[in-house]
Amino acid sequence: MQATLSLLVAAAFFFSEVPRVRAQCPDYSIYSQQRHEPFSTGRYNLSYMRPEPACRTFNSSDVEDKIVAMKDVIKDPDLYRLFENSFPNSLDTAVKWKGVSASNAEEELTFLITGDINAMWLRDSANQMQSYLSLLKANTSTSSLASLYRGVINLQARYILSAPHCNSFQPPIESGLAPTQNQALPDDFTPPVANTTVFECKYELDSLAAFLEISTNYYQATGDVAFFGKFEWVSAVQMILETTEALLVGTYASNGSVNAVPYTWMRTTTSATETLSNEGRGNPVQEGTGLVRSMFRPSDDATIYQLFIPANMMFSRYLDSASTIMAAIGGQRNLANHMHNFATSIRSAITQYGIVTDPTYGQVYAFEVDGFGSANRMDDANIPSLLSAPFIGYLNGTDPIYQNTRSFILSSNNPYYMRGPVINAVGGPHVSFGYAWPMASIMRIFTTSSTSEIETALKEILSSTDGLGLIHESVNTFDAGDWTRQWFSWANGLFGQCLLDLEGRLPGVLGGSYQ
Repeated sequence: MQATLSLLVAAAFFFSEVPRVRAQCPDYSIYSQQRHEPFSTGRYNLSYMRPEPACRTFNSSDVEDKIVAMKDVIKDPDLYRLFENSFPNSLDTAVKWKGVSASNAEEELTFLITGDINAMWLRDSANQMQSYLSLLKANTSTSSLASLYRGVINLQARYILSAPHCNSFQPPIESGLAPTQNQALPDDFTPPVANTTVFECKYELDSLAAFLEISTNYYQATGDVAFFGKFEWVSAVQMILETTEALLVGTYASNGSVNAVPYTWMRTTTSATETLSNEGRGNPVQEGTGLVRSMFRPSDDATIYQLFIPANMMFSRYLDSASTIMAAIGGQRNLANHMHNFATSIRSAITQYGIVTDPTYGQVYAFEVDGFGSANRMDDANIPSLLSAPFIGYLNGTDPIYQNTRSFILSSNNPYYMRGPVINAVGGPHVSFGYAWPMASIMRIFTTSSTSEIETALKEILSSTDGLGLIHESVNTFDAGDWTRQWFSWANGLFGQCLLDLEGRLPGVLGGSYQ
């Protein structure tokens, strides 16, 4: 009873006090496009981009202590400034609301926006929290990182149960925040949802995998199995299984008739990546492959072939790890076994259908396949990607097929590997030609032990912020002043996470000069 009362008091304080304080704070979407003193003392004179402490959306002493400690590790002043700005960005700017459920005061909720878009993506919010995974520990306090994690997991579970095919959502009713208008949802898509609860409803398999990912991360860091037996986590997993198993269906039945599909999407647009062909169904998919269809990629662009290999990798890996949580809850052994077996069957299907032979690189993973023999050979900057396969834990980075694939991805043979004097990295059709994504450079660092490769990538990232000291979505490979998205919290957090990884793996890299 006392814990419940404390939560209610904390929520009441949040509602009454925070809006009053934040009314005096600058709009970060504007603030993040301006330079602020003190500038770093290196050649890039990077801006200080953190809001004043009173304007930060969540304060964690563990994160603040780590930022201070890293100053003795990162010797280059510009590289340290970029870390100092980027690592806490989600906490500083993106915790739009934190409170409790109206129906259960013990159920924590966290509405975590992606940055300059005032909506919560399942994928982005899971990855934004992953930035702080190395600091996560069991803690019942509502002011802890653990509480933020629990709030994101609980709210994601609610979203999945209400609209399992959707990728991005509006604030919960408890927040009192008004929904943000996206472009109108199509009239012709299945199943229909309301714009008041859903921001966008592109079906992306990795969005469901992201829920399993953040659940795995929280469980492995805290051992808090009791949390998963409360609230709606088990029901959300059951909904994920129901949704994904329905999308094992191919386009045609064995007798040639056209199968019904549980999701279609057709939007009036000037961009082909925003809609699906064939009356919202997309290109044909072979029956019986064992791979789960994904109509959209993590870039929010439409797939060409819906058997999207990186998302199937991610889903298989985290469905399996989440099965250990389900088994530990008690009374859910059959469901846990079902999750494990489904994950294993997807892995087998990836091996059967997702590996193709390249005349130059040998056996490699395809980006997308259709099961009929067609394969899309490319990679995209957004995670999950083929490049990120070791990062998401699907395979070991020394795997020979992965190494062949990585060589292809980081070459001019990948149609979306963007090159130039400013930065060389994977891009994608979301922003189009000539724009490399620093996120892909960060993933390149995560997936190599080559000091020279890491140092080159760090230098390019450092020189590509246009003096603002934040990680952009994409950068023109010939003009560092031409970039997209000034406020992209996931990419910023990923960079901080990357430097923490280097601290443990190759600390000498952080002691060098990048001037």
